[in-house]
Amino acid sequence: MKSYMFLVFLSVLLIQFCNAQIASSETNVLLQLQQHLEYPQVLQGWNNWTNFCSIPPSQSLAIVCSGNRITDLSVVGNHTNLQSLSRNFSLHSFFTTLTNLPNLKVLSLVSLGLWGPLPRNINLLGSLEVLNISSNQIYGNIPASIATIKNLKNLVLADNMLHGRIPDLKSLQNLEELNLGNNHLGPRLPSLSDNVVSVTLNNNSLRFEIPSVLQSYVRLERLDVSSNKLSGPIPSFLFSLPSIRYLSLSKNHLSGELDTNVSCNQDLVYVDISNNFLMGKLPLCIQSNYRNRTVISLWNCLFNSSSKYQHRYSFCQKEALAVRPPAMDQKKRTTMKLGIVLSIVGATVGTVFTIGLLVFIICRRKKAAKARDHKNDGFIFDQNPAGGSPIVDSRHRPQTMRRMATFGLPPYQIFTWEEIHNASNNFDSSKLVGEDTQGQVYSACLKDGSSVLLKCMNVKQKHTPQIMKQYNESLSKLRHQNLVSVLGHCIVNYAGNPNLSTIYVVQEFSINGSLRDHFKDWRKREVLKWPQRMGIIIGIAKGIQYLHRGTAPGHFGNNIKIKNIMLDENLTPKLSSYTLPLPSKVGQESPLTREVKKSEFARENSLYATENPEKDDIYQFGVILLQVITGKLFNSRSEIAEMKLQLETNLTEALPGSSTKISDAADPSLRGTFAYGSLKTATQITVNCLADEANTRPSIDDVLWHLQYSIQVQEGWNNSGNLDTKI
Repeated sequence: MKSYMFLVFLSVLLIQFCNAQIASSETNVLLQLQQHLEYPQVLQGWNNWTNFCSIPPSQSLAIVCSGNRITDLSVVGNHTNLQSLSRNFSLHSFFTTLTNLPNLKVLSLVSLGLWGPLPRNINLLGSLEVLNISSNQIYGNIPASIATIKNLKNLVLADNMLHGRIPDLKSLQNLEELNLGNNHLGPRLPSLSDNVVSVTLNNNSLRFEIPSVLQSYVRLERLDVSSNKLSGPIPSFLFSLPSIRYLSLSKNHLSGELDTNVSCNQDLVYVDISNNFLMGKLPLCIQSNYRNRTVISLWNCLFNSSSKYQHRYSFCQKEALAVRPPAMDQKKRTTMKLGIVLSIVGATVGTVFTIGLLVFIICRRKKAAKARDHKNDGFIFDQNPAGGSPIVDSRHRPQTMRRMATFGLPPYQIFTWEEIHNASNNFDSSKLVGEDTQGQVYSACLKDGSSVLLKCMNVKQKHTPQIMKQYNESLSKLRHQNLVSVLGHCIVNYAGNPNLSTIYVVQEFSINGSLRDHFKDWRKREVLKWPQRMGIIIGIAKGIQYLHRGTAPGHFGNNIKIKNIMLDENLTPKLSSYTLPLPSKVGQESPLTREVKKSEFARENSLYATENPEKDDIYQFGVILLQVITGKLFNSRSEIAEMKLQLETNLTEALPGSSTKISDAADPSLRGTFAYGSLKTATQITVNCLADEANTRPSIDDVLWHLQYSIQVQEGWNNSGNLDTKI
């Protein structure tokens, strides 16, 4: 009897042990995935004897089992947007391996350096309810087959390099969250089921007028379509959707006047309509501080907004017409048709003369071309192959160069070698203005008389036409109102050394000096009161945000110092000396890129450098904010640490309702110009950005959000006339 009881007890133990182990086939799948991912730190130590179902969950790794099958696999790596897996990695093979986990419901693979196009067979993961592969380097189109994963509830593909149209997702009736932010997708809003709760499509290439179909999204709580090119009016129903809580429409081309009688959902807590071309009055329910509702309405043409940072009415009227041509009425259409007919008749009469003139011009040009030592016909020219002279490749002209000018800049241009040569006066030594981590910088003058900066960068690697085309496109997108923008470039190859190229990048030139110059001159510093300084700081933060989030891949490890912040005539800050992209082979950083990073941290950023270039930028921004608050310029990390400690002490020791301690470290010239809450928020942001541990520093998105809150507090104080809080 005792032996029988022992056998029963042993059987129970064996059953429990078997239930705690996953099937050997799925163990092999996990080990294959470990190999595909090139043995990342988070998966170190996995082997055939690992009990995967018993691994304690963490922020970096979670495995959930049901029975002896894996249902949840979540892995968070430490790759930045500039890092990827090696050229041997295959995203298709990786997902093919994943299909051997038939019970997988949750798949989250974040910041692992995945690259390549999404495979069409992704729909073989038919049990998925959550798919999150954000913050990688996945490019190409979203396959239409993804819409056949019927159980999908959360689809997150944000922070990648996806482009093209978003497929029809209306068949995903269970889909609640769609996050495709920070890609290059467009131009239309995808079709979705009425059950969707959260839609995030910010920072893409969307171009449409807000459709009425959104009225049917009765469960929609969050809609973020900021930083696109949406046009037309904002329909009133958006603010009163039955479940809406968060609405961000900023940085688009939305225009017209809002309905002043619009009603808002009482649960709506956040509205951002800033940086559009809106005119007229703000409706009562989306005015600042209405029932503790956060409303951001900066940089429109509104005349009853609590923000004084608005454009003139004429600005919005002109810009709205520029992005959305007015429709023609029938009379104008008829007139236009008549004009076309008359033009055709006139063209026919002049055909003979035109043909003769063209023949004459072509003959003259052929003779002139033969007389030159080399030619540039829009493709490649070689002056003297034996001498290793330049070969200029302008075959791949970026789309941006054909677009209209932005921020008052001329269209993007591919320069010829002759234009670069002449602009720099044959790279005269007197035009050399400095040398940064990527190469020499010259002052130059284009043939239209405009002054520019010319940066010369050597690339010791041969690249395919596809890579160079992608690189040209990435350069052409470096245009932002808070950057010293890129105007164009020229790529020169050398016949004597096919593995060496020189990239000449043409940038804006600012004649109004740097932010450092304004702080060194006490008279200029006195002019910069708290509202002006906050405007400058927010502009710098937006420039950094664009470098981090507005491009794919993002630009990190930038040389963000007060001497490199240029101010235009309107005190708009522009970041200069940021890290320009360098062409790299698909799935691999170029050797030069790695060398630049090392030298950059070693030489330029020795005060701030860590192994996290994104957080280094945040630290450098914190240093600038510290100097803006105190009015002092710092030259050593010890000075920065000492002042940071003083700010922390002031924040800690300040009595409730008292502003004395907070203002102790502030520039005396700021007295009487700031609200206590605004200064306190900015001081707290500064301390957070200067945290010793890089991982504890905030993201630029968090920084910008709190800065915008700070300036709203300031604007409320300005409008209230409450002198009790004046310092």
